[in-house]
Amino acid sequence: MSEDINHQRRRFFGTAAMTIAAAQFGMFGVAQAQAETKPSALPAVKPGSNTTFGALKQINAGVLNIGYAEAGPTDGPPIILLHGWPYDIYSFVDVAPLLASQGYRVIIPYLRGYGTTRFLSNDTARNGQQSVVAVDILALMDALKIQKAILGGFDWGARTVNILAALWPERCKAMVSVSGYLIGNQEAGKTPLPPKAELQWWYQYYFATERGREGYDKYRRDFAKLIWQIASPKWNFDDATFDRSAASFDNPDHVAIVIHNYRWRLGLAEGEARYDDLEKRLAKAPVISVPTITMEGDANGAPHPEPTAYRNKFAGKYEHRTIEGGIGHNLPQEAPQAFAQAIIDVDKF
Repeated sequence: MSEDINHQRRRFFGTAAMTIAAAQFGMFGVAQAQAETKPSALPAVKPGSNTTFGALKQINAGVLNIGYAEAGPTDGPPIILLHGWPYDIYSFVDVAPLLASQGYRVIIPYLRGYGTTRFLSNDTARNGQQSVVAVDILALMDALKIQKAILGGFDWGARTVNILAALWPERCKAMVSVSGYLIGNQEAGKTPLPPKAELQWWYQYYFATERGREGYDKYRRDFAKLIWQIASPKWNFDDATFDRSAASFDNPDHVAIVIHNYRWRLGLAEGEARYDDLEKRLAKAPVISVPTITMEGDANGAPHPEPTAYRNKFAGKYEHRTIEGGIGHNLPQEAPQAFAQAIIDVDKF
């Protein structure tokens, strides 16, 4: 990994068919312009117009029974969208009907430790290391008989689509990644950052302690709301919006997965030996060759790398977009039209 990437290694911390989509997801509200780099070909949608996915689906995939939302025609080009921490599938509640209206099949799974996703066995390690989350999504694609999909995500979801695109490019048609290239490794995690940068990772050190694990378990909703406020300081989300997502943190494995994820990053927790080879490949910071659009909100309060730090990690057709208007870390929920347009555009690359 380059010195620049090492230094930034923890700066990643958000049409007929439209009638069908509107019936399933809720009617769109009054149009609200969202700044983006290209004119939108999509119906305008006010963020927060949609509040439900309707009935969720469940499927056994790998070591999990995965809960997921689905929108659009089942024979449409598949798109898989992945959320981060501490967020959930509702980050894409306005994105999904927009893409469904264009004929795409949209799959939005709960990651392990969130929502209705459950482990099939009590004996399976509650492992949150980066490679295992990508393996989960491969298993989901296999279970759904999806050979190749457009992938999009932010936060943990962006890291996961990065890994899938890097290690299994034959399964990834194109990618949209908020905050760019987020693949990390434990060795890079040992490098101290300047104090101001370290301060942004206060919760990572908190999670390294038993007090932190107990505190997160006890105050998980208060904790998540604080992170939302810090990471998206100009996003005026209401209690109902937060509560819809916060319910996913009641998953019985949520705390274990979150704590292991952050401890593993710092080398304070072991991963599983069967994923060692994948982690060795990821530690080399592999270049991503699939067509990619990276995105960033102009008011992202979470640690994140500058686009110049990761430009050389994308070898295929590439574009970066900065979304203006006070858009924070949870970009798909704060600027759904811009995110959906990026997915449509990258499909044409």
